[in-house]
Amino acid sequence: MAIVGITEPQRTPRNWAPFDLAFRPFFLLAGLGAVILVALWGHSFARGEQGGGYYGFIGWHSHEMLFGYAAAVIVGFLLTAARNWTGVQTLRGLPLALLALLWLLGRVSALLPVPPSVAALVDLTFLPLAALALLLPLLKARHYKSLMFVGILLGLAVGNLLVHLQLLGVTGATAAAGTYLATGMILLIIVIMGGRVIPFFTEKGVDTGFVRREWPWVEVAAPLSVLALALVEGFVPQPLLVALVAALAALVNGIRLSGWYTLAIWRAPLVWVLQLGYAWLVLGFALKAVAGFGGFGSLLALHALTIGTIGGITLGMMARVTLGHTGRVLQAPRAMPWAFALLYVAALLRVFLPLLLPSYALTVALSAVFWAAAFALFVWSYGMMLLKPRVDGMPG
Repeated sequence: MAIVGITEPQRTPRNWAPFDLAFRPFFLLAGLGAVILVALWGHSFARGEQGGGYYGFIGWHSHEMLFGYAAAVIVGFLLTAARNWTGVQTLRGLPLALLALLWLLGRVSALLPVPPSVAALVDLTFLPLAALALLLPLLKARHYKSLMFVGILLGLAVGNLLVHLQLLGVTGATAAAGTYLATGMILLIIVIMGGRVIPFFTEKGVDTGFVRREWPWVEVAAPLSVLALALVEGFVPQPLLVALVAALAALVNGIRLSGWYTLAIWRAPLVWVLQLGYAWLVLGFALKAVAGFGGFGSLLALHALTIGTIGGITLGMMARVTLGHTGRVLQAPRAMPWAFALLYVAALLRVFLPLLLPSYALTVALSAVFWAAAFALFVWSYGMMLLKPRVDGMPG
């Protein structure tokens, strides 16, 4: 079925289509980055080595997972979805290739012997340009209700700026605020889009006549609670206040998830991976609330959200979106249920194993191995789908 408002010239058959639509280069780059960056970082951490170039060792890991991996998935998803929302062609061809190249340069420049200001400028340029690329088709189609995603991308850009300002010596202590703000913006996108697609995918994917349950106040409170937590952690990081807002976010998002759940999801990997990722969101907020009262490690709670929620939801969305936008049946490739399981094992190891084992480095290394294995299976299963044209001959 053609997308309304988009006409395609008749073209000769091609063997490759890596820049036909934004999900293609960005999902592939995100998958490769998730394997390479985490494998390198986990290996260095286990051996007690330091690296990370301009960012420093710990800063490099957090920055690249948020502004590298997660940003690539989000930009690929939003620019692809905007084409469907508006009927207006989004970036493709050379402009898309240049945007993808800019993302790649942002990952590499910080590790090269270039002036810090150059590395910062290259990295800081990506998100504003991506926001502009999303803004233009939304304005052209007057699709104003989705302008909030432009705002969230700019919120991510502000978080990135706060990190770089500290690294450049312009500010004294803004990197943590930028990191928490960025984490919150990513979780906000997940909560907003999750509310749109997870119950819909569940109803269509379980084939049992299941119908979601929704509560209007929950649909309003769920994203607002996540936004409030992002702002509190970023700018008013008082432990008690963070704990209270996190507890509220856990409560309302837990109620929301309960309305989507049915036992039948466990027969549909492309559904349970998303619902389980949302369950990690609820768990992560709950652990963050406990951490605010001193009953759990705040860093462990953070990784429940970053690995369990951001990792799980983005992996599941890339798996499903790629199938749909390459004209394939919505059935996970044989290896992908294993990839989903490996990812959630990585989250369990990173969040709970440090409570049991004396070697923190070992728990980090084990989690990194499972994470890298999960995304290696994604790249192996989806790499050629992302590089080759749609199987049904349609554009995109």
